[in-house]
Amino acid sequence: MPIDHVKLPVRDLAASRAFLTGAVAPFGYRLAWSPAQVDAFYEAAVAAVGVDDGAPGNRPYGDVYYAAFVFDPDGHNIEAVYHRPMPVPS
Repeated sequence: MPIDHVKLPVRDLAASRAFLTGAVAPFGYRLAWSPAQVDAFYEAAVAAVGVDDGAPGNRPYGDVYYAAFVFDPDGHNIEAVYHRPMPVPS
């Protein structure tokens, strides 16, 4: 089941994390909540014959976008991304 760039604004981050973590688990998905998890994805993917398409790091899509890109054996570009929490306007 492919998932491509899901963005869900939420009111309660802790409640949403708990819900989404449980909801995607049956499909074998995990949520990335830190840059370290993006780094771990990249290292594991490359070790498993993935081809580098962008080492982990900040991207120019805004100051809250940390991602890594790897091509899988079929040539699909797989991205792991972490969005740092954006400041809440006062």
